[in-house]
Amino acid sequence: MDRVFIEGLEIEALIGIYDWERRVRQPLVFDIEMAFDNRRPAASDRIEDTLDYKAVSKRVIAYVEQSGFGLVETLAERVAELILREFAVSWLRLKLSKPGAVRGARAVGVVIERSRPAS
Repeated sequence: MDRVFIEGLEIEALIGIYDWERRVRQPLVFDIEMAFDNRRPAASDRIEDTLDYKAVSKRVIAYVEQSGFGLVETLAERVAELILREFAVSWLRLKLSKPGAVRGARAVGVVIERSRPAS
């Protein structure tokens, strides 16, 4: 399986369950791997045949910046659903990190894998 990835995508967002978290934007870091057959773009050398990681990144940034979820679990699930629905991706692995959330830890977060339902 070929994979296209976006690593270390930093986005400021309102996220968290505590009152102080609801008043301050916090950095989140996304690592996203997406299944995509790269043979067609490799043969054509045309951007139109690729999974455009810039377009995916811009869409994720726009969504996350306007979100306001309490839990990183909820945000990770919604971003995964968005990518599967809007892009030609059959499977993805998404890691969402919240740096500085726990004293002594560089980051905490979740890793999820999701697939597009068979039609």
